[in-house]
Amino acid sequence: MLNKDVIEDEKGFTLVELVIGLTLTVVILTAAFTFFNNSLQQYLWLQKDGMSSSELAAQTQRIASVMRGATDVVLASNTEMTIYAYFSPSDTYVSEVHYYKSNDGTQLLAQVTPFTANPPNGVLDTSKTRVSQVVDDFYTKDGVNTFEYIDSSGNTMTLPITEKHTIKGLRINLVSKPPGASNSLSVQVSLRNRKTNL
Repeated sequence: MLNKDVIEDEKGFTLVELVIGLTLTVVILTAAFTFFNNSLQQYLWLQKDGMSSSELAAQTQRIASVMRGATDVVLASNTEMTIYAYFSPSDTYVSEVHYYKSNDGTQLLAQVTPFTANPPNGVLDTSKTRVSQVVDDFYTKDGVNTFEYIDSSGNTMTLPITEKHTIKGLRINLVSKPPGASNSLSVQVSLRNRKTNL
């Protein structure tokens, strides 16, 4: 014969209670993991986007510095530009600086060929030609030209430009495309060192 008092004192969980408890635990852990994972992904994306913006700003200022010191514009198109300028602050003479997109269109490059002396006395020293990467992960927005040229009135000039001496300013529009978005910067400079006697 079973003791009734012993049966009433036994405590525990039924199978239904265990299943419900496990189910609730799994649901709560799944929600917490999803929230944490989404927050981490968003943080990493924002960090990459911020780094991309910082790098783009630095390269834009680097190009603007070179363009400010341009002494002549040799080639003017909306996808590439060639100028005579001091590419490095330590340069003794100007170089021919050719900005262009890579063949696959994902990078903005600069081909730099130094002169042996400033024009018109010097000649290009092609043995010292080098190519520098200006912008990695380069992206072209529809309807936005990479290079634009400004006249003496401050207006954007229409291409093709036959008389390059009428170019008084340059504008560059750079776009970098991190995953899911694009960063763009535009900078305009006047040609302070423009030579009219070359």
